[in-house]
Formats: sequence, structure tokens, C-alpha cells
Amino acid sequence: MSNSSFFQSYKNEFSGYSWGKFRQDVLAGLTVAAVALPLALAFGVASGATAAVGLVTSIIASVAMGLFAGAPFQVSGPTAGLVGVLSMVAQHSGLQGIWLAGLLAGFIMVVLGLLKLGRLISYLPAPVITGFTSGVSLVLIISQLDNFLGIRTPATDTSLAKLLGYFKFELDPDWHTVVIGLVVIAIMAFWPKHWDKRFPSSLAGILIATGLNIAISWPVDQIGTIPQTLLLPERFTFSMITWSSFSSIFLSAISIALLCAMESQLCGAVMSDVSGIPIRANQDLISQGVGNMVLPFFGCIPATATMVRSSVMLKSGGQTRVAGLAKGVGLLFTMFAFSKVMSHVPMAALAGVLMVIAWRINRWSSIRSYFSHRYIPAILVYLSTIVVTVATDLVIGMMAGVVVSILVYLQQSARLDVKPINLEQANEQDHLTYNPAIHPIQIISITGQLFFATTRHLNAALDELSGAPVVILSMGGLSLIDASGVAALSELSTKIIERGNTLLFAGVNKDVMQVLRCGGLLDSISGNNFFQNTDQAIIEANRRVRES
Repeated sequence: MSNSSFFQSYKNEFSGYSWGKFRQDVLAGLTVAAVALPLALAFGVASGATAAVGLVTSIIASVAMGLFAGAPFQVSGPTAGLVGVLSMVAQHSGLQGIWLAGLLAGFIMVVLGLLKLGRLISYLPAPVITGFTSGVSLVLIISQLDNFLGIRTPATDTSLAKLLGYFKFELDPDWHTVVIGLVVIAIMAFWPKHWDKRFPSSLAGILIATGLNIAISWPVDQIGTIPQTLLLPERFTFSMITWSSFSSIFLSAISIALLCAMESQLCGAVMSDVSGIPIRANQDLISQGVGNMVLPFFGCIPATATMVRSSVMLKSGGQTRVAGLAKGVGLLFTMFAFSKVMSHVPMAALAGVLMVIAWRINRWSSIRSYFSHRYIPAILVYLSTIVVTVATDLVIGMMAGVVVSILVYLQQSARLDVKPINLEQANEQDHLTYNPAIHPIQIISITGQLFFATTRHLNAALDELSGAPVVILSMGGLSLIDASGVAALSELSTKIIERGNTLLFAGVNKDVMQVLRCGGLLDSISGNNFFQNTDQAIIEANRRVRES
């Protein structure tokens, strides 16, 4: 994006900006802050850091990413999608590993943006995204079972191993913790939707659970002290880098970068449809990258634009990116004014919030559609994405879903119909003069797609050629061809020419012709052997047979 268009976008955004619009932005920002507060606390804990880290991350991300975001509605903060990767990094490398991975992830995102790869995310198949979201949901729920049950189980490399571990030990849940978690889940589940617009159910659940805990003084884990500073005592410095673990952290950084990019771009695409405001995808990718490079130096975890908070911003009447900045200011005020109250929030309450969020982030309408219509290809992609995500990690799960999608597509597309045409019937219909005893010609119709997965069908069918002096390939129904298809046609051409016979092509469309030209087939076959339609090819075949 050029500097002129960059500044022009800001000029357009704030054109006619007034006190009334500013007031709308501030109110919308404070509404988003109310939604973001419990999420920030919960995601901070779930990521392997602390509630304070999650809160400060949400504040810094609002400013560092919001100022230069690709659209005014992009509101950033810690997210559920990152929790699975970050918690695993924290188990192996601690907060230092998260900080380094976040810094590297930010750099990767900036590079992707500079290379103008922001739109690549839009090419992900819908069942992959649906399966990935469900995988994130399961990872998030599994990661919170310890806090919900009030127990501690050994750390594991994958969510599946963590889940299976619960069946290997005799569990002794703390009923105080379970009750608090269930209270929060019940409040969020039954909170009226029209109330939620004014007072988020997640915040209500945490406040009620915290009040209950303070009043009864149950012996449950609490989130602890909230530092009243944006510059957390523990933060990233370059001296922390340990090169022995750099390679493993770099792989995690790739995962974080892809997750941040995907969530941000999906959020931008959906919110663009809602608001009618286009998102500058590459600028947004760079903004998210720069923000994630800044966050570790404040002691924060990675963050990205989120659909929930961005949606609340738009629904609350937010006009510009000022609303996102107001969200950060609102959280900052809360941190200073209510830190003592927040320190008493039970960990089980945050676990309850996260479990409900995990349930809600599933794309239930798509899931129901796949299974109710028994759409097997989509179900296969969806389930494979979930299974691999839980058994390994989020990025490998997403890659597995993409691979299965490609295989399903190839299986569905690998259809090539190769059959001989009855020339006597064709000539009766087209009023052509033809005597098969005098002019032996064989016409083969090829329809579908000729690529590496279908060339075997072509070879099997053409092995049965009658050996006629002239063979016409009617290719008007051939929509696609690749290098393997060109090679198969070249081999066929060589066989026919070696027998002293002639091969003609009819009805080849311009796209297929371009591939044939690039594949070198036209170097061995004269352009005089190509005809616009089968009728012209038959007339030419008759002429050549007579002359021979």
C-alpha cells in the first residue's frame, strides 16, 4: 500500500469527525472494555501466564495494533485461538519462550504483509476453518479442566495426552472449585440476550462468583495481585534468548504467526461484510506484526484482532479506531481502580468463562448443516482437522485439514470421460458425407479434467484404439489440463505418428491450448492439426484419407 493511499484512508475515516462521533466512539470503546476485561484475565491465565499479563496485553494491543490497523473496526487482544499454542510453549520454555515466540511471530507477520500475502487466508476451505475452530474449542476446554476441578495433573505435549491423563489417575476434585465454575457457566448460559448487550454475561459471572468467594471465603485458588503498571516486572530482553531452544521456539512462532494472521484476516473479512468498510489486508497484517513485536517488551503475550470484540465495537455504534483506543483506556482505568477486587477472582470462575466461550466459538450452523445433509466430504475434512489438532497442535491440524480438502477435491474432480463417437450417427445429424468403408476415421470424445489424477483413465481408454488412419480427439468438453495431461497426449501422438497415422484435435478451448503450447505439444504437432470443431476436423480427415 502506498503512503498516499495509506494517509488517504485515514483522511476518509476521520472526514467530518465531530464531538458526537467522538462520544459514540468512547461509549463503544467502554462497552468493548467491559466485554474484554473477563476475557483478558481468562486468556492470560489459560496461556500459561497470569491474569495481569492478559489484562496488560489487551491494553497495549488496543493501542499498538489499533492505530495502524487495516480497518477502523479491528479491535485486538489475547484470543482463545492462541491459548493452545501459548500454553504448550509455556510448559516447555516458560514466559521467556512465549515472549521470544511472539517477537518472531510478529516479524513473520510483517514479512507476510510486505510480500502482500494477506489475502491467502481467504483461500482456506470452510470445513477446515470450522474444524479448526472446533479444535481450538476442545483444546481450550481441556486446558481448563485442572482449574475447573481444582486439581493439578502433569504437563503434557498435546491436548490429547492431557485428556487421556485424566483417566490414568484417581481424581479428587475440589467441590468448592467446581461449584464456583458451575455458577459462572450457569449465569452465562441463562443470561438473557437483551441484558448481554448492556452488561456482558461473562463479566456478570465473574463478579457474582468473586462476590460469593469473598463472602464465603472458600479455599480456592485466586488470580492474585494485579500490578498497577503497564511495564510488567518480568518482560522480554534479548539476553534471555537461549540458542539451544531457538529452533523449537521458532516453529512455535510460525504457528502463532499463522494463527494471528488467520484470525485477524477472518475477523476483517466478516466485519467488512457487516460494516461495508473494506479492510486493507496487508496493512492489517503489518499492523498486527508490529504490535506483536512490541508486546514482549512490556511482558505481554501475543494478540490479534478478534471477531467478538470487533463485533461489539460496531454494534455499539463505534465510528473509528478511536473506539479501540477508548477500550484500552477503559481497561487501564479498571486496572488502577479495581485491582484489589480483581485479585480475588477465583481461577475456577475464569475456567467457567473459558469453557462457555469455547463452546460458543464453534460454528454450529455449519456443523449442523454438514451432518444433517450427510455431506461426507465436508464431514471428513472437519473431523480430520479436529482430531489432528487435538492430537498434535493447531497449525498441524489446520494443515492436515487443508491436505484432506485437497485430496477430497482431487477425488471429486478426477473425472474424465473418454469414449468413441459413432461417426455414422454424427454425420447423419450434421448432414456430412461419410463412407466408413472408404474413409476409416475414429473420433474420441474427451470431457472432464485431464490432470495427473486422471491420465490413467485416458491411457486405458486409448489403448483400445482401432488403428484407424485418422484419429480425431474431440476436446470441446475438456475444461482443464496439466503437465501430466500434456505428457499423456504427447505419448499418444508419438504412438500414432510412429504407426504412420494422423492425429487431429477438435474444439480445444483457449486455456487448454495455452497449456498445450507451454507444455511443448505444439512443437511436435503442426497447428494445421487443430480445428475449431469436430465437423471441420472430419472434413479435413476425409480429405487427407482420399489423398492418401
